Order: sequence, then C-alpha cells, then structure tokens
Amino acid sequence: MAAAGEDDKKYITSDELSKHNKSGDLWLSIQGKVYNVTDWAKRHPGGEVPLLNLAGQDVTDAFIAFHPGSAWKHLDSLFTGYHLRDFHVSEMSRDYRTLATQFARSGMFEKKGHGVIYSLCFVSILLAACIYGVLRCDGFLTHILSGALLGLIWMQVAYLGHDSGHYNIMISPRFNKLAQILTGNCLTGISIAWWKWTHNAHHIACNSLDYDPDLQHLPMLAVSNRFFTNLTSKFYNRKLEFDPIARFFISYQHLTYYPVMCVARVNLYLQTFLLLLSSRRVPDRGLNILGIMVFWTWFPLLVSCLPNWTERVLFVLASFCVCSIQHIQFTLNHFAADVYVGPPKGNNWFEKQTAGTIDIDCPSWMDWFFGGLQFQLEHHLFPRLPRCHLRKVSPIIRDLCKKHNLPYRSLTFVEANKWTLRTLRAAAVEARDFSMIPRNLLWEAVNTHG
Repeated sequence: MAAAGEDDKKYITSDELSKHNKSGDLWLSIQGKVYNVTDWAKRHPGGEVPLLNLAGQDVTDAFIAFHPGSAWKHLDSLFTGYHLRDFHVSEMSRDYRTLATQFARSGMFEKKGHGVIYSLCFVSILLAACIYGVLRCDGFLTHILSGALLGLIWMQVAYLGHDSGHYNIMISPRFNKLAQILTGNCLTGISIAWWKWTHNAHHIACNSLDYDPDLQHLPMLAVSNRFFTNLTSKFYNRKLEFDPIARFFISYQHLTYYPVMCVARVNLYLQTFLLLLSSRRVPDRGLNILGIMVFWTWFPLLVSCLPNWTERVLFVLASFCVCSIQHIQFTLNHFAADVYVGPPKGNNWFEKQTAGTIDIDCPSWMDWFFGGLQFQLEHHLFPRLPRCHLRKVSPIIRDLCKKHNLPYRSLTFVEANKWTLRTLRAAAVEARDFSMIPRNLLWEAVNTHG
C-alpha cells in the first residue's frame, strides 16, 4: 500500500486514501498528512456526517473554515504516519488559505463586537412588548401585532442561535451551549441538536441534491428535475420518492411557495421531535428535550391568554407569517444557485461555495434584519467569522472571485425572489411532462382542460 520516500516518509496516493471512506474506516488528509478519524468521528463536535461526506479526501480548506487555530494540536494523535504522495494545492486554495491566515492574524475571528448584547436587549424589549400586548391589552389589532412581534423575535433569536453554533458568542463554551439551548430550544421550539445535525451537512455539501438536506423538500418543493428520478438522500439514508403526490404539489410549487413558507415552522417542530425521539445518537439529548418542554409550556400558555379561538389562531398565524420572511431568506440564498449530484470534493471547496450561494444586497442599516446571512458566500467561506465583519470582507471576497473567474452573485431581495420563483416554475413545468414521469391521476384531473 505504501512506499517509503527518499526522505524516509511513508506515502500513499489519493486513490489509496479514497478507499478509506466508510464509517468503520474513515481517513482524511489535511495539508498532505493523513489522519485516521474513524473513532474520533463518533465524538466529533460537528457530528459524524461532515466527516463521512468528505471521507477519503484532502479536506484542508474545510478544516480551516470550521476550526480555530487551537484545533490543529489535536490532530497529532490521529496521524497515521502517512503523507499524501500526490498532494497538490491549487492557486485558488492557496489564496483562500492566505486570506484565512490574514483574518486570523488580525484577530477578526475573536473580535465579535457588541452585536450579541444589542440583539439580546432588542429581543428582550420585543418579548416584553409581546407579552404586555397579550396580557394587558384588549384590542384585537394589538393582539395580532403582538403575534407579529413574536415572529420577529423568533427571527432575531434564530440568528443568535446560528451564531452560537458557529463560534462562541459567550465568554466560554459552557455558557455558549447554554445560549444555544435558550435561543434554540426554549425560545423557538427548534432543537439546537437538530440544527447542528442538518446545518453542518449543509455547509459541507452546499447545494448537493443528494447530500445537502436543505434542498431535500419533497413532496412540496424541488429545485431541479434531478429529483424526478427518485434520488437517494445520503443524509437521511432513504430514497426521495417522486410519487404522484409529489408531482402534483411540485407542478404548482411556484404558486404555493409563499404559503408553504408561512407554515414551514410546523415542519421544523416535527423534525425536532423526530430527532429527539429517535434512536440516533443525539448530543445533550436530555438538555435538548428539557429546552423543548420549556417552549411547549410557555408558548401554549401565552396563546391561551387570548380571549377567543379566533384571536389565538390569528396570533399564531401572524407569528408564523412574519417569521416566514426568514425561511424565505434561507431559500433565496441557495434555491436559484447551481446544484449538483454527488458528494462534495475537498479540493474545490471555494468553487463549490461560490457556485451554491447567492448574497442578498441590502443597505447596512438593514443588516440586523438579515442577521448577517445576506452575506451568504462570505459566511460559507468563513463560517466562524462574526457577522459584524462580513460586510467588511465582502469586497475582498468579490475581488478574489473575480481573480479566479468565479461567480459572485449579489441580488436585491426582490431580484432574489424572482430568481427563486423562476427556478421553481421551471421545475414545475418539467414536473408536468408526462413523457418522463409516470402518470399522476390527480394532476390529470385538475389539468384536463389545460
């Protein structure tokens, strides 16, 4: 398998490394050194999925993106003694790593600004206003506006939970975990464990139709006709059936897109319960369940304080509709971008991130509303970079993309919506093609007369 080099180092080739790509035999290369992470994968803070997705490859760029400098020292115990004989660094990767080093030396990953304090104060004020509106006011309109405020609270809290999942927003990892449980489980009802499980896979396999769970929304949505061939989800480990029901819904997805986004939270609640009650290994399962119990205690109690069922239903709908803006934003960042089938490749990290993301152009005074995620490419390239720096590094990333002839797409919110709707409509039209897909009697009944 290996041959000793002239410098007495032991080498293997990329082809030999690629054979170690399974859960029970998982090797990776970082800067040309080969590591056996088979046992470590079970304890990996980011979960086993990201490691499996990149198994048997050189993953230097991804490692740099997700890990602080202190993580390098932990690699020594995993070193196999082998080096990658055909290790090569592209000019694109070299520029990316240089940029990451510059950001680290300038302290940008540690300088988080005061955004967290401002956000917490803002959320506290909104939450107090929401509770006051429900408990102390009698007006119908006030109650509905209180529901809208709750939706805005969920948006801002989700940004805090997202930030805490990528880097420490608190003074220590222990307090950071507490912040995750409070912002995710207790205040929004969405498990931080579920979010980490899916979000890490999304970052690693950005816009892979079969590896990225953020694109797998059958039977309601499909961004590509490749879903019409019953793709197998490598994330959920099951076939994504394009059955008659899926075909019917997808045929009209450009019309149902916004209504679906308005009730998207229901699916997130369901996914949380499915994970926490599953047999899958879930980090801090007890803590996550406790946090979810807190949410499903205070939220129903707050809703029950409204005078009648009409106002209760409209209150919940108002909160869901306002929060749907965030769900829409997440889809705008990726639905209209380039997609592919297959696992991610560690040696084209920068290229895959640029191809699979779309930025939302907005004035700086609106940064709070989008939580920094309007700079989606910047975030994907440097996920540990605090949101206060994303606007600063945007011109640098734009220039780097231009240098290497890679796309840098920044659209207004309206333009991004148009792009997304065009993507959904194109897939919807193809879903109606009887020559490619088994007949759907329900679809035929509705479309008999065109």
